[in-house]
Amino acid sequence: MNALHAAPAVYDVTTQLLRDWPLPMPGCDGDKEERGHVLILGGSREMPGAVILAATAALRAGAGKLTVATGASVAQLVALALPEARVIGLAETDAGGFLPEAIARLDPLADRVNAMLIGPGMQDEAAAAELVHGLLERLQGSEDGSKTAVVLDACAMGTLLHAPPGWAPGEAFRFGQPVIVTPHCGEMAHLTGIEKTDIVSGPDARALASAAAWNAVVALKGARTVIAAPQGDMWQHEGGNVGLAISGSGDTLAGIIAGLAARGATLEQAACWGVALHARAGERLAERMGVLGYLAREIANEIPALLESIAGREADRADKTRKS
Repeated sequence: MNALHAAPAVYDVTTQLLRDWPLPMPGCDGDKEERGHVLILGGSREMPGAVILAATAALRAGAGKLTVATGASVAQLVALALPEARVIGLAETDAGGFLPEAIARLDPLADRVNAMLIGPGMQDEAAAAELVHGLLERLQGSEDGSKTAVVLDACAMGTLLHAPPGWAPGEAFRFGQPVIVTPHCGEMAHLTGIEKTDIVSGPDARALASAAAWNAVVALKGARTVIAAPQGDMWQHEGGNVGLAISGSGDTLAGIIAGLAARGATLEQAACWGVALHARAGERLAERMGVLGYLAREIANEIPALLESIAGREADRADKTRKS
């Protein structure tokens, strides 16, 4: 991807760009560990489905091993819905978040996960921020821990509004090492204090400024999604359809991104591939079912075939079949 970084420009996330930026692939004899271990932290009494959607999407994106940490009140439900996962039940706050003791509960996993998604279905923004700060210190506090890719979605992005203890008063919070954040324009307005209409009218400048200020890869979602990196690189993707504007769609996108990151994709690569896969899944569903009415739970089912077709492996197999 060095060619992509040669000059500050907005790169279109096309099939050719993605083929020139191939995802890491396990060897033919690779095991589930080689495919990557993803940890999804989220869910709540009111929204257990969000973490199920995200976790399913992470596996459909190719991750090999899945752990889900969610509220103790819904852990059994989540475990039944995700037979592929190890599910950890966490103590909950009255507001539906997780108590700080969750940091110690998850600590043994810190050296064993390749990617962590925090946020889908979570409640209690202040509690979520305390949890994220504690986990980031553990996940990114050592040379080994820095290899864990972190994706913040939904409530967990509010971490940016709650600086950790010891942070200089009045100083805006900035991540010590880059993470991925996935706001839509409404969430970006909440995080920045800028009017949503202003963000909608100028997403490029806002995504770039936020990426630099937060030290994060920002995927600013919309009909035209803008992905900005802290160093100033930027990509754009136009596609999908209004059918993707449905409850759970963002949870699924976050899960796809986390699954790709678990496989070893860079933060920028996981965001660009994830956005493209999510949009094209919506296009495939619309062709079969109509633009309105397909469900977020159906998006992830399209991802494995799309991974093959975007990478060109479908065409390669068809060519080999014709020649045999």
